[in-house]
Amino acid sequence: MSTDKAQSWVYCEEFLTEDDVLLDARERASHLGCTPVLPGTGAALSVLAAAAQARAVVEIGTGAGVSSLYLLRGMPADGVLTTIDVELEHQRAAKEAFVAERVRPTRTRAISGRALDVLPRLTDGGYDMVFVDADADGYPGYVEEAVRLLRPGGVLAVDDALWHDRVADPARRDEATTTIRDVGRQVRADDRLIPALLPTGDGLLVAARR
Repeated sequence: MSTDKAQSWVYCEEFLTEDDVLLDARERASHLGCTPVLPGTGAALSVLAAAAQARAVVEIGTGAGVSSLYLLRGMPADGVLTTIDVELEHQRAAKEAFVAERVRPTRTRAISGRALDVLPRLTDGGYDMVFVDADADGYPGYVEEAVRLLRPGGVLAVDDALWHDRVADPARRDEATTTIRDVGRQVRADDRLIPALLPTGDGLLVAARR
């Protein structure tokens, strides 16, 4: 990457300044050892949620609630975020962020458990947006479930789609990189989806459901 391109990436990531609620959520994420979305990705999630008028959103991987805040800020005031995480400690941290944000309790539904156990219980075509940001090895199954959950016109977003800049390098063949590279192909080849790969953050794979 040229110096100019790298500078442009940093400029994009810093284009919007994060407030204290987001910064505090990031600090909690650091203490828990979970990696939140970068600011550019968060801003993109807000825009996607707003453009889709997403009243029903599923988030796979709550973390400490950074991406949850960005999604909620883009959703209509009556929108409900269903967020799934296997770690109860993560969800407790996210609830702290929701309280700081003054999010009404009725706007969030936190489900503790393995996503591949929870997702099959959710309604086909019942959601406007699904965001995937969890363990890399589960991505293929999460994406397949996400497509089932989305209504026509709904939005899929998958974080870490460039996986530390390894996905674009064909010589990188470690398991996580290969899995995420295959997920990109999975989404690109799915006739039900209109996809794009955005270089924001660590890569954001997005698609609209036909």
